[in-house]
Amino acid sequence: MLIRQAREADVPQLLALMRELAAFEDYLADFAVDEDALLRRAFGPQAQCRVFVAARGGELLGYAVALLTPFTHDLRPTVRLKELYVGPQWRSQNLGQQLLAALAQWALERGGGRLHWDVLVGNSRAEAFYRRLGGRPVRKWIAYEMDDAALRALAQG
Repeated sequence: MLIRQAREADVPQLLALMRELAAFEDYLADFAVDEDALLRRAFGPQAQCRVFVAARGGELLGYAVALLTPFTHDLRPTVRLKELYVGPQWRSQNLGQQLLAALAQWALERGGGRLHWDVLVGNSRAEAFYRRLGGRPVRKWIAYEMDDAALRALAQG
């Protein structure tokens, strides 16, 4: 088992895992990521995220996507775990923890001061996993969002 940063050659398998997560979290109908978009956004000079994978041989078993917010209140970056997914048949084998450990090391190498993430409501298994690793729910903040229509309405005044 190897935990490493994703490579361009991983993109087809990575997309398949991303689609599995989208189906699990019930947004597959809105899933718009394709190979070109993933190559552009995760690799190359203008990469917007970092992707870590759990691989065995040539097979990807899981992945984690991290985003970095460089400027925060204490001048230390915040790392956001955007996605963490391990295929159902590979769960309970320490892969999620290993992926997060690699992400944590990457965050610390960049001076990161914290790691944030969201858990799908009702996913008690994920909540238990994160708590085991030292994570805790944040009660100080309430997540908000604007969909495309609200964003357009606000922009148009």
